[in-house]
Amino acid sequence: MDYETILYNLDEGVLDIRLNRPDVLNAFNRKMTTEIQDALKKAERDSSVRCIVFSGAGRAFSSGEDLKARQAEGGGGGFGSTLRERYNPIILKIRNIDKPVLASVNGVAAGAGCSLALACDMRVAADNARFIEVFVRVGLVPDSGSSFFLPRLVGLGKALEMAFLGDEVGAEDALRIGLVNRVVPAAELEERTRELALRLAKGPTKAIGLAKRAINRALAMDLDQLLDYEVYAQEIAGASEDHQEGLRAFAEKRQPDFQGR
Repeated sequence: MDYETILYNLDEGVLDIRLNRPDVLNAFNRKMTTEIQDALKKAERDSSVRCIVFSGAGRAFSSGEDLKARQAEGGGGGFGSTLRERYNPIILKIRNIDKPVLASVNGVAAGAGCSLALACDMRVAADNARFIEVFVRVGLVPDSGSSFFLPRLVGLGKALEMAFLGDEVGAEDALRIGLVNRVVPAAELEERTRELALRLAKGPTKAIGLAKRAINRALAMDLDQLLDYEVYAQEIAGASEDHQEGLRAFAEKRQPDFQGR
């Protein structure tokens, strides 16, 4: 489909899904969340997509839900239906897709925009990025996965502080508390994110996807269960073409040429 609110660009195995409503700081409306869901389904089916990057056009990553659009639509059927139909499928797809997903965060990531960044596997932030669990400022609670990911990234106390106060967290503080993986100069954000994305795209995609599944499951499993799952995952990885290529490359003392199979 032709997208109106996002840009979909695939190059060298890296898919850039760019939120593209810069006039409203890439706030989510119904059209955008529908298009993101479609883009992720398309990316999941496309074997040439080896890594996914979420980015934002203009001076922000995303300011969250477009409250003006929501009011104009008469509330969109209530928050429950909004989350179930529009946001939760995006978060679940990001976590369940067997490909690495990065957030390239420029400017503000607030509300559901912050949640989207937290749901990604890794976050690269510009030095002017800001993360805000803004929900409390309008009498709401963190949603779209924030209450799940936030304490796992920064710890319980800091997560509660961010949720209760709604204060912004700058890029350097976000790095210090574990909210992001890397902070880079704003002028270099796109280049540095692409370097990381290309490295992942050239990696053993199947093994990376299995590692992602195992670590996701580790959040809810006990050790015995996880050890059993690691056996299952390793059997699959060990039978992959990429593993055989890795063995050949090791023996031949060269860099492996993984194909993601």
